Amino acid sequence: MWRNSIRGWGLTSIAIHWLSAVTVIGLFALGWWMTGLDYYDAWYQRAPWWHKSVGMVLLGLTLVRVACRLVQPTPEMEGSRLECIVAYLGHMLIYLVLFVVLISGYMISTAEGRGIEVFGWFSVPALVSGLPNQATLAGEIHWYAAWALIVLAIGHALAAFKHMLVDRNDVMRRMLDPRLSDDR
Repeated sequence: MWRNSIRGWGLTSIAIHWLSAVTVIGLFALGWWMTGLDYYDAWYQRAPWWHKSVGMVLLGLTLVRVACRLVQPTPEMEGSRLECIVAYLGHMLIYLVLFVVLISGYMISTAEGRGIEVFGWFSVPALVSGLPNQATLAGEIHWYAAWALIVLAIGHALAAFKHMLVDRNDVMRRMLDPRLSDDR
């Protein structure tokens, strides 16, 4: 039930998937809201601290997620050959854009050489800083990549509902019910 099988996703993968989805949506909403804050707003300093902390936790969680995908089986895809190819490429694109968002956010935050304080627990050091226009360029990439990620997430959700409502297969159910991963 905890591990993936060729029949379904394990509880660990399911939990990481949904936690990541909620976190991405929350970070997008927070980031969009933050862009409208002025210097005298009480949240001007607090909101970015939360955004950076949660973003760094999501980066760590995403690295764990990728590691789990590399060492565990992936459930067999359902659908036509073309649907399987599009699903695979779509998932890879989501991972790629997610990493672009997370890394560009890191590059914005560390442009001046300071690390990122994560909830006061630890600091992620600034490994790359001081590049010409680092914060500005990374900010542009972060903004557009975040929008691309949201568009991809919406497409991903629509495809899942198509599988559930039109095709009536187990694609969506496998991401909700870890018992399907049991090989019994």
